[in-house]
Amino acid sequence: MKVQILHNPRCSKSRATLQLLKDNGFDPEVILYLETPPTTAQISTILKLLGLGARDLMRKGQQEYRQMGLDKGQFSEQDLISAMHEAPILIERPIVLANGKAAIGRPPESVLEIL
Repeated sequence: MKVQILHNPRCSKSRATLQLLKDNGFDPEVILYLETPPTTAQISTILKLLGLGARDLMRKGQQEYRQMGLDKGQFSEQDLISAMHEAPILIERPIVLANGKAAIGRPPESVLEIL
C-alpha cells in the first residue's frame, strides 16, 4: 500500500504522525510540501478526499494569511487553493494519503483510520 505524508519536519504533530506511521509498519513517501508545494490540482484532490472546503484546510493563524489579505473579503475556492499553492505554509499539516483517502494528523492517531 502506498502511503504519503505531506510533512513539515519543524512541526511536532507532523513528526509524531510520521513516527506513528513508522511504528505501525508503514514506510511512507515523505513529501516536504514547503519545499515542493502541491499543485493546485493536487490541493483540489486532497480537499475532495478530506471533504473540506479550501478555507477549512488553511492555517488562519499564519502571518501569510493576513499578509495575503485572506482574512478580508470573499475569495473563491480557486483563489484560496491558489493561495495555498503560492504559500504552502498555509496548508494544515500533516496530511496523510493512502487507499484513495486522506486524513489530517491532528491528532496523529486520526490517520490510522484510513490505513
